[in-house]
Parts: sequence; structure tokens; C-alpha cells
Amino acid sequence: METENLFSYEYAQELDALDPLKKFKEEFYTKEDTYYMDGNSLGLMSKRAEKTLLASLNDWKEHGIDGWMSGSQPWFYISEKLGEKTAPLIGAKKEEVIVTGSITVNIHQLIATFFKPGGKRTKILADELTFPSDIYALKSQLELKGLSPEEHLVQVKSEDGMTLSEEKIVDAMTDDIALVLLPSVMYRSGQLLDIPYLTEEAHKRGIIIGFDLAHSIGALPHSLHEAGVDFAMWCNYKYLNSGPGSVGGLFVHERHLGKAPGLAGWFSSQKDKQFDMDHTLSPAATAGAFQIGTPHVLSCAPLLGSLELFEEAGIHSLRQKSLKLTRYMMDLIQHELSDEGFTISNPTENSKRGGHVCLQHHEAARICKALKQKNVIPDFRAPNIIRLAPIAFYTSYEDVWKTVQILKEIMKEQTYLQFENKREVVA
Repeated sequence: METENLFSYEYAQELDALDPLKKFKEEFYTKEDTYYMDGNSLGLMSKRAEKTLLASLNDWKEHGIDGWMSGSQPWFYISEKLGEKTAPLIGAKKEEVIVTGSITVNIHQLIATFFKPGGKRTKILADELTFPSDIYALKSQLELKGLSPEEHLVQVKSEDGMTLSEEKIVDAMTDDIALVLLPSVMYRSGQLLDIPYLTEEAHKRGIIIGFDLAHSIGALPHSLHEAGVDFAMWCNYKYLNSGPGSVGGLFVHERHLGKAPGLAGWFSSQKDKQFDMDHTLSPAATAGAFQIGTPHVLSCAPLLGSLELFEEAGIHSLRQKSLKLTRYMMDLIQHELSDEGFTISNPTENSKRGGHVCLQHHEAARICKALKQKNVIPDFRAPNIIRLAPIAFYTSYEDVWKTVQILKEIMKEQTYLQFENKREVVA
């Protein structure tokens, strides 16, 4: 096919015809002539998620308190069931994973459990580009131990304001570092860090290391157990499509199982001892020990349906389509918008790229507003970033083609100038 034809509408249709995952779009609630490119912030609702949520509501209606052990989806074991279903997505054993809490609560739990300052090792290593919530939690944990964040939180600097040098991260693993917490994928640029390499280097130095998987789980496969990662946490409402503000999850490597949780709670208990009501905790022998409170059942329920889709599609197949979609989007942007002032700021190499395309433009905020006016749903990140995430489950190549054509129209006609170049309250 001629090069020019590779950017045609007909070529997008050809790619869709050959897509082995195209059937899954029908599983989601999408709107006609709307192009949803913000699944890296909040995934769309699937019909399966709706079904399993309604099933838990019905269990409540039909069984009342007996829903904890009866009904179609007994609540008492729902966190463990979801942990087992999630484990294949991150390369973990079922006993290493539990679905619980929220991402920030789980950061607090895992740092409280694994950060044990002593001797020279009194510092936590993070980075300056990570999501703010992670830093808020780390500073809080340091202060709870009577340590100054200004002195004991080390943040690796970025050379370009968008990406991190893995070599500089390793260089910062000095003998005063007790624990490292890093994102798997940078939330702005979409850079994917080399988790096995960083884990190996941390362990060579006797340092505990964990990862925030918020922007990678469900978008790409991981091998956390094999890599020896000590712990990880994530949210489920982005690529895992479990609903706004839904329950989070965490991983603890099996060599740490049996460790007492830093923050104990009733659901930290062994399941068969929990209702003994003893005031001395008998922690679960699995990652369940790192639960704190009662499962948020109606938040967990949609994930049961969503994970069914991952089992059917396969995370490796989803990753391959994701890479093709983002590559196609980048190629189209370079071809159609080369003179419009956009910079593609995500890594272009497949091995270093997460699930979204990151564009920089000095008019980014108003361009995002203009896109929404045209039924393209993007994501803005201050000061000048547009994130576009074509999701393998429910984004077609035609959707990507039309998104770029709409962006081109907005730029050529300068319709974005009608908007203020300032973010909304929720960006």
C-alpha cells in the first residue's frame, strides 16, 4: 500500500477488520460519534460490570446480612476472589494479591509495614514526577516516625521535566536509603520504567522497593513475582474499568507473607479466626493481612465483571493492540499536525511506553475544551499536556483516525481560541 494510503480512513477500516479484539467494544457502553480518549483516568462501564454490580445489589435485597456467606457473590471472600482474578495481570501468585482499600490507603499501609528506618538507613527514595498523592503519603509516613520530609525524602530529578533516567534512580540508591517507591508508568509522559532492572539494583543494595501500578495495570502485563518486587499498589478504575473511585489493590511478595501489617484492622485477620473477636490479631497468611477495613462490596462488585473480560481477551493481546493503537495515533499526529506546534512527549519505543499518548502544546487547556465540544474526551494535565488514551477494549482504529481529524480541524480553524487557556476545577 502507498504511504499516503496508510493515513486514509479506508486504512483505519482495514485495521479494524483485522482486529482480533474488535468484538469487545460491544461489551462497553460507548456513545455514537463520541471518541473517549480518557480511559487512563476513568475507564468506561462494561455490561459485565453492570451485571455483577446489580447481582450484589440483588444479593443485598434478597439475603440481607446473609449476603456475607450466601447469594451469587458472597461478600466475605470477595476481596480474595478478586485478588485471585487480578494476579495473572501482574504476574503474581493468588495469595500475593488482595483487592482492598484505595491506592493512597494502600500506600500508607505498605509504607507503614515496610519502612523500618534504622542505623544509616532512614530515607525514602521517590521521584519528582510521580503523582502528588504518593508524595503526600510518603511525607506523612516520615512525619509519623518523627523524621523530617525535607531531609529524609529523596526525590530523583528529571532532566527534561517529563521522563526519568533509570541510571540516575540507581545512582540515588545510596546506603542511607531504606525504601524506594516509584511509579511503573509516569502519569504525564507515559514512560514505562524497567521494573525488573530497578528491583534487582535495589536488592543488590539491601533496599526494599515497591511500585505504584496505577497507570499500567490492565494496560500491560507485569511479572512482579518473578522480578522479586517487594510490594505494589494500584487503583482499578482506570484501565481495569471498575467504576469511579472504586476499590484499590495491593501485592506483597510471598517472601514477606506472614509479616504483621503496619496498620492492623479487623479484615487483616485469618478468615476462620476473624469472628472469634479476640483483641490480639492473628494476621492472615496471605496478602489479606494487609487489608484494614470491611470490603466496599458495591465498589468491588463491578470489578468481578470487568475481570471476566480480561480473562477472555488476555492481557498480552490487549497490550499488543494498545501498542498498535498508540503507534497509529502518533503516526497520524506526525503526518497531519506536524506544523501545529505539538510535541509528542511520551517514549516512542514500545518497551518504554505505557498506554497513552502525551502531547505538549502551549494552548493545551483550551485545545482540550475544543476537543470536548467536538465529542472527543481527552485529559489535560498542567501546565501544557494533552493525554490521549486509546483503550484496547473499546477504541477502534477508526476512532483514533477521527480523533486526529477533529484535532486537525480545531487547529486549522483555530476554534480553540474561543476558550480560556485555563484548566477546569477537575482537569
